[in-house]
Amino acid sequence: MKTRAIVAWNVRRIRVDQGISQEKLACQVGMDRSYISSLERQSKNPTIDLLDRVAETLDVHLSELFVRPPKGARSPKTLPKIRKLARPRRRKK
Repeated sequence: MKTRAIVAWNVRRIRVDQGISQEKLACQVGMDRSYISSLERQSKNPTIDLLDRVAETLDVHLSELFVRPPKGARSPKTLPKIRKLARPRRRKK
């Protein structure tokens, strides 16, 4: 497993274990949600400074992002989708 895949796997695993959405993590780190998504899909190559901010936000040591998953470990599950309820439309008087 390549390092980028290991980091992506661990960011997602830790985030999901803590029940944090991509949007909330991105907001706390100070970046866009799409970047967190790209990081978890391995399409971005984050800087060490960014990984340090992610680790700090997730309250883990930076080295936790580089731990190899156990052999045969499944990809971390996603959080349940939480959709915002639509506001009821106002009736015209």
